[in-house]
Amino acid sequence: MVVVKSVTIDGESIHVFRNAVYIFESSSGFTLEVDLIVSEVVVKKYKNVDNLIVEIELEDGRIINSIMHVKILSGGLPQLNLFCEIDDPQEYEDFNRVNENDSWFPNIEDGITIEEIRKVEMPNEDVSIKLNLPIDQVEWLKKQKKKTLNEIFQEMIYEYLEKHK
Repeated sequence: MVVVKSVTIDGESIHVFRNAVYIFESSSGFTLEVDLIVSEVVVKKYKNVDNLIVEIELEDGRIINSIMHVKILSGGLPQLNLFCEIDDPQEYEDFNRVNENDSWFPNIEDGITIEEIRKVEMPNEDVSIKLNLPIDQVEWLKKQKKKTLNEIFQEMIYEYLEKHK
């Protein structure tokens, strides 16, 4: 079985939690496919990109360099599907094969949770909150820098969550 050791996209190494690499056979030809469980940050970064320059290092030392298409797989965990057409499937004899008529596809989600992924790379999201506060608190808030307010609210929320577990 072929296992991915590392993945570099457009020159930047990404953290891969789980992966599957295989040859997909369809009536239109063969594609090399790589399914990756990655962080939400990585999905957000590449969700609007069509083609990427990808370097895949396999555990046996082989390196695959290719321009690959990218699809974001919806569902449970954050996933990328990278794929490119191949001319000679014999170059990939030891890769698993999936036929378009098969009901089997690699399941790379078993045994990993979103919480484990977020321990490695936690995404940040902008949020707007409407509050009704005493004027002295409003004045104090307006004097603070955004970075300071982010730190204060993160700390307060984590403390609150810990207290009310």
